[in-house]
Amino acid sequence: MTVSVFVVEDDFAVRDSLVLLLRSEGMRARGFANGEEFLDNLPNDPVACVVTDLRMPGADGFEVVRKLVELRGEAWPIVVITGHADVSSAVELMKAGVTDFIEKPFEPHRLVETLKGCIRRVQEVGASLERRADIDRRLNQLTTRERQVFEALAGGLSNKEIAAQLDISPRTVEIFRAKVMSKMEAANLSALVRMSLGLT
Repeated sequence: MTVSVFVVEDDFAVRDSLVLLLRSEGMRARGFANGEEFLDNLPNDPVACVVTDLRMPGADGFEVVRKLVELRGEAWPIVVITGHADVSSAVELMKAGVTDFIEKPFEPHRLVETLKGCIRRVQEVGASLERRADIDRRLNQLTTRERQVFEALAGGLSNKEIAAQLDISPRTVEIFRAKVMSKMEAANLSALVRMSLGLT
């Protein structure tokens, strides 16, 4: 999964050099001139990384961080760069959900390595989201009765217990169980239970 890196920086020269640096490292990078432009045209990537300056006219880095944490959560880790670093700002940003805080001037290598770490993490998040979507797709193929049997199986009930709960015969439960296993593409009961756990 390719993960985009969005650079929010009002200084054109800095923004341009950062985008070029990240692209030279094989990253898919795109720049935004300020927080308002970025938030008004927020990409719909399920996962991404953001590098934002702190002090910008209009929507500053704090506003970008607050909005992104609200809308994207851990799927979009944020790295803040600033030439106006202070302890209280760093603490506030970390509490708000920022992944890292880098003071200007900074070593390009540090930013690149930080972002590579972010990308590895969000790729895992993205893979998890894809697995969840795949399980949801399979669940949507189940009939109401098959969904009841799925939930009962995932809850650890035996065929006999499911039959009593749903007021159907054990033989009918076996038929529904086979359909559930097939539609959910579960090799065995433990795989089915793991799928159910992935939904919580």
